[in-house]
Amino acid sequence: MRREAALLAVVSELSPLPVPQPIFVDEEAGVIAYRKLPGRPLNLHPVKEPPRLAAPLGDFLSRVHAAPVERMEAFVPRDTFPLSELLEEAEGHYRDIVAQVPLAARRQVEDFLGAAAPAEPGLLLFCHNDLGSEHLLVDVESSALTGVIDWTDAAIADPAYDLALVYRDLGPEVYERTLMYYEGRHDDADHERVVFYARCALLEDIAYGLCSGVRAGSGVRSYADAGLAHLGRTFA
Repeated sequence: MRREAALLAVVSELSPLPVPQPIFVDEEAGVIAYRKLPGRPLNLHPVKEPPRLAAPLGDFLSRVHAAPVERMEAFVPRDTFPLSELLEEAEGHYRDIVAQVPLAARRQVEDFLGAAAPAEPGLLLFCHNDLGSEHLLVDVESSALTGVIDWTDAAIADPAYDLALVYRDLGPEVYERTLMYYEGRHDDADHERVVFYARCALLEDIAYGLCSGVRAGSGVRSYADAGLAHLGRTFA
């Protein structure tokens, strides 16, 4: 608990966007308390103009990924996982959901699963490591980012994964616009891993939503609904 509170204190210095700042920590109860940040979760409250999120996302990721690895390793673990194993997991998720995948999308997904995984990343940096739209808070009317929450999975990891969840949840256009404001290294190999991670994560989301969601419109089922809706653009 102390380490997570310390991490949030450091992150609040790094991030150009509001993040949780602990008011107190109760180690016995396993509780960290912080003031509620403004905004609503993006996954449940889509903004009117998604491209307006690109500039603040690019600035945010630039600052986070530039944090000294040596300093951040005091607060977070290293998160490395062979990409070939991620592909195997994605195949398992697809088997679980194939009956729900539209026929028109199956060929694209199966072609992806039948190809080799990309080369492993050569550079690991400090990452949020779970930058899905459920952890981005927004002002719906102004299409503005108002905060980034849930740093529990933060790690020294592949920065392409943070960008991959932008690709998965906001689409290729917002991802490309985000790169215009991103100051970190990003070459063709990084882009290949972004698309790879995005596709694997989308299949995982659909499987999670279908296996755990009780009804359409429920909080968990919404992951499956969004994933199925985004299959075409993610596997195009």
